[in-house]
Amino acid sequence: MATQGPKDKYNAVWLIFFMLGLGTLLPWNFFMTATMYFTSRLADNSTVEPSGESRSVLQAKFNNVMTLCAMIPLLAFTCLNSILHQRIPQKLRIMGSLMAILLVFLVTAVLVKVHMEPLPFFVTTMVKIVIINTFGAVLQGSLFGMAGRLPASYTTPIMSGQGLAGTFAAFAMICAIASGSALKNSAFGYFITACVVIGLAILSYIALPKLEFYQFYQEQSRSSPAQDEENKVDLLKKDEHNQVPGAIGNAQNNPSMVYIFKKIWVMAFSVCFCFTVTIGTFPAVTADAKSTIANGGQWEMYFIPVSCFLLFNLCDWAGRSLTAVCMWPGKDSKLLPILLLARVVFVPLFMLCNVHPRYNLPVFFEHDAWFIIFMILFAFSNGYLASLCMCFGPKKVAANEAETAGAIMAFFLSLGLALGAALSFLFRGVI
Repeated sequence: MATQGPKDKYNAVWLIFFMLGLGTLLPWNFFMTATMYFTSRLADNSTVEPSGESRSVLQAKFNNVMTLCAMIPLLAFTCLNSILHQRIPQKLRIMGSLMAILLVFLVTAVLVKVHMEPLPFFVTTMVKIVIINTFGAVLQGSLFGMAGRLPASYTTPIMSGQGLAGTFAAFAMICAIASGSALKNSAFGYFITACVVIGLAILSYIALPKLEFYQFYQEQSRSSPAQDEENKVDLLKKDEHNQVPGAIGNAQNNPSMVYIFKKIWVMAFSVCFCFTVTIGTFPAVTADAKSTIANGGQWEMYFIPVSCFLLFNLCDWAGRSLTAVCMWPGKDSKLLPILLLARVVFVPLFMLCNVHPRYNLPVFFEHDAWFIIFMILFAFSNGYLASLCMCFGPKKVAANEAETAGAIMAFFLSLGLALGAALSFLFRGVI
């Protein structure tokens, strides 16, 4: 780049992208960590467990259906985003998505104070989850596209914001419980907190175009569209010359997605399998674990918010962060897919923890410590190994193929989330 760009004063653009990254995954995490509130609204005493605990059908299926309603729209709109970003202006996609998510949270906060029968409340909650993840997928895709116009380092704050979203949501829920208020009052404060964060993300996006650093790179990306087309044609011609016999692709359609997929299929299936195991187990199985040492005390109230949601998000974030300083095993190592395949062991391990209700399997790992140890290893391995796959995928292809490779990896990540959501019904049903 011939022209030296201005400095990002006070790291303002970096912080805005961090805030927007936080806004992409925070909504889903707030819904996921509020399962205690949602399931309390679904009680109808229609089912009594052998232990004497009352649990309705809607309560029993809530985590599974919630995960499915989240991941299918995410997968669908991740695929459709390539079409949407060409037909709908960036400002409308980002601002529209943020406003829609804010509206859903406002409605959710209001409904805390409104009495509803269990079935209508269940349906309404699932519709809101579908809406949030639909707009979240559009927002995420648009945000990464917008960051692509800036220096490469400006993708990092988006990832950082997303990594902290789950931790923030878990802390907010714990603070709401610690306030000592009734569950409904705590939930109201919890959802209002989410509204404030989404509101700050909207204000951040409004301020972004006014910053000189952002303006410079936006103008630079618009200034030479003809040159961009020339560069693309040159890349196509060079790649056509350099192709080995039998390679898929031509001057009109090159690099071919099939050709690129053949280079990265191990990484693509690895990241897909990683999230299939993770979402199949968390939170559908893990959120139903019960403490065996609380005996009705305070720890029983905090057990799932702390041991399940907070611990998972902290360890997952630690795993993601470690890839900044350590990237072992390497991108061509057979050990990486082997380690990812080995993660399937967490499925039976969590099933044999003190998860209730249960009908088929015995409890083998009864003590809370087992559940906590498994959760630390489960979450850390998810963050670290998945991040390695996402980093290595684009590095296994040529520079002009990296963007397509990244899109393929993103699709397989979303596919893993959707498959995990579907399998969560089977995993929970086995117990």
